[in-house]
Amino acid sequence: MKALFPRRSDWVDAIVINTAGGLTGGDKLDIDACVGAGSRMSLTTQAAERAYKASADVARVSTKLCVEDSARMHWLPQELILFEGAALKRRLQIALQGKAELLMVEPVVFGRVAMGEELTNVQFQDRIEIRRDGVPLYMDALNLTGDLRAQMARVAGGAGAMASVVLVAPNAEAHLKPLRKLLPESGGASLLAEDLLALRLLASDSFELRRALLPILDRLSGDRLPTSWRL
Repeated sequence: MKALFPRRSDWVDAIVINTAGGLTGGDKLDIDACVGAGSRMSLTTQAAERAYKASADVARVSTKLCVEDSARMHWLPQELILFEGAALKRRLQIALQGKAELLMVEPVVFGRVAMGEELTNVQFQDRIEIRRDGVPLYMDALNLTGDLRAQMARVAGGAGAMASVVLVAPNAEAHLKPLRKLLPESGGASLLAEDLLALRLLASDSFELRRALLPILDRLSGDRLPTSWRL
């Protein structure tokens, strides 16, 4: 792993690069980042992450983010693409302090649609935990095991991609109605608290998912979406 820091005057931009090219069985990846009090930081990835067929153990990714008082973080990784036979456990832990603000997205793509790939043997566990001053604010857990093609056909209309978006900010409620107008029929937005907005989107493939996400992230980020998202 390595990180690049493109220069911008009022924000710190960081681009995380997985030099291994992807994840496979037995890999272990830890990401830790902290935004100091009153600072602004955007953290993204250079390209989509790939979870390849696991030949042995499960791959594990642990991300721990800290956002200190009155700071703002944008956690905007590009898509995770699950390949047939992938075995991956991910855990994202975000600790907010005081009046910290957060925008995060986690997009996941189920197979390489353009190649006709169908996921019939996958292990994918994903946890998102957001706390403010140690108190749980948002918790989400996803467990997809076995034949994802059949599972998604039953509960998600056969969607080939999905994304979760969370905004923690004082003006969260002001975004609710405009975002509902931007969302496709397969998306939904809810105000879970006066400062907590959560969205979930389903799409047929990665192209349609990104097309739906871009205007949403542009709005919520204040047009500060990392350049890598537009390449």
